[in-house]
Amino acid sequence: MKKLESIEQFNTIKNNGKHLFLFSANWCPDCRFIDPFLPELEQKFNEFTFVYIDRDEHIDLCVELNVFGIPSFLAYKDGEELGRFVSKERKTQEQIEEFIGGLDK
Repeated sequence: MKKLESIEQFNTIKNNGKHLFLFSANWCPDCRFIDPFLPELEQKFNEFTFVYIDRDEHIDLCVELNVFGIPSFLAYKDGEELGRFVSKERKTQEQIEEFIGGLDK
């Protein structure tokens, strides 16, 4: 999974292709809960490029995008938001797969 380095990189990435942005943080136990099955999700939904965004490093971006709970997912295709799974609740593999599978691809 790629890790976001800058806001400029976010804008470039989101405007070119299909991407799933994961907002997370190292200290977040619900974020660590999904770590074991993230590689499986990346493989299953390989039409998306998965990008990790550290909430603490990019808090301004989180505010701009109204992402206040983690872990959260935002999906984009060529600059258009396809959907968001944003909350502070723990997410199961099944919930995340349902979210990604339901996106208008």
